[in-house]
Amino acid sequence: MNTKINLPQLMKAMVLEKQRTELVLKEIPVPDYKNKILVKVIACGICRTDLHVIDGDLKFPKLPLIPGHEIIGEVVKENEDSHLKAGQLVGIPWLGYTCGKCIYCLRGMENLCENALFTGYTLDGGYAQYVAAFEQFCFPLPENFSDSSMAPLLCAGLIGYRSYAMTGDDVKNIGIYGFGAAAHIVIQVGLHHGKNIYAFTKDGDENSQAFAKHLGAVWSGGSSQTPPLKLDAAIIYAPVGELIPKALKDIDKGRTVVCGGIHMSDIPSFPYKILWEERNVKSVANLTRRDAVEFLKIAEEIGIRTETEVFRLEEANKAIALLRQGKIKGAAVLELN
Repeated sequence: MNTKINLPQLMKAMVLEKQRTELVLKEIPVPDYKNKILVKVIACGICRTDLHVIDGDLKFPKLPLIPGHEIIGEVVKENEDSHLKAGQLVGIPWLGYTCGKCIYCLRGMENLCENALFTGYTLDGGYAQYVAAFEQFCFPLPENFSDSSMAPLLCAGLIGYRSYAMTGDDVKNIGIYGFGAAAHIVIQVGLHHGKNIYAFTKDGDENSQAFAKHLGAVWSGGSSQTPPLKLDAAIIYAPVGELIPKALKDIDKGRTVVCGGIHMSDIPSFPYKILWEERNVKSVANLTRRDAVEFLKIAEEIGIRTETEVFRLEEANKAIALLRQGKIKGAAVLELN
């Protein structure tokens, strides 16, 4: 049964009406939650994928669209058969629905589902006071996750963790290219597992390099620099295709470059000799619910903390602009009251 909570008829939301334009603050109806649950948003992180949607790098979003897929909120309305109940704290990530029937779902690869829906892309997301979501893709959170600083764990953390896991169990020295929201979370997981992290930033970005060293990187430098040893793995979070041949040069024989972004600029041609000796390149596509369960458990166990800059809902365009300019330290988060 639905818990009796009086809901407003209207809510505030930042809406994308057309790609390559700013979001518009609107007052719109609270979403219909038939076959879903209704969640009151506490905080929503601003992810680089949001930029790709807004800037038109990712094509064919639902329009008009409420972006945002790093959501922490409280369940306010559930359906009759819900296992989540009103008052429960939940996280809502990028993967918002899978069919469970296509060949990829049946193989246990739901991140590649042919009929998937994505929060803040083909489903309305968390840049709003309320969001309706399929409860099977909402994850119960402990009470200490109600802090807005935990919101980036729902994508930067999850995709970062999936990328990290793809490097393999036997790696010791990992290069991270692009030291933003995902990297500053993943470095905490890597250090907990006894890894050495080598951080690559934009050339000349001394602030990010210092930030990486502060978080425990054994070395940090510009992306054009050569690390002091051959790396056991490389993770590329920056959406820069030119980093792939660079990372291939930096890793040892038989090792892997993992591309952790949903969008990347074109990869330039490169000589076969830097791929030879069984080096390989992998891409990360979305995430699975298993990733979320595993990572959120790890995050709670080791006490992952995020560095965030907090903005009001109405300041979303300002935060997006700062992220686009590379001026956010850690992650940007919209906090809703």
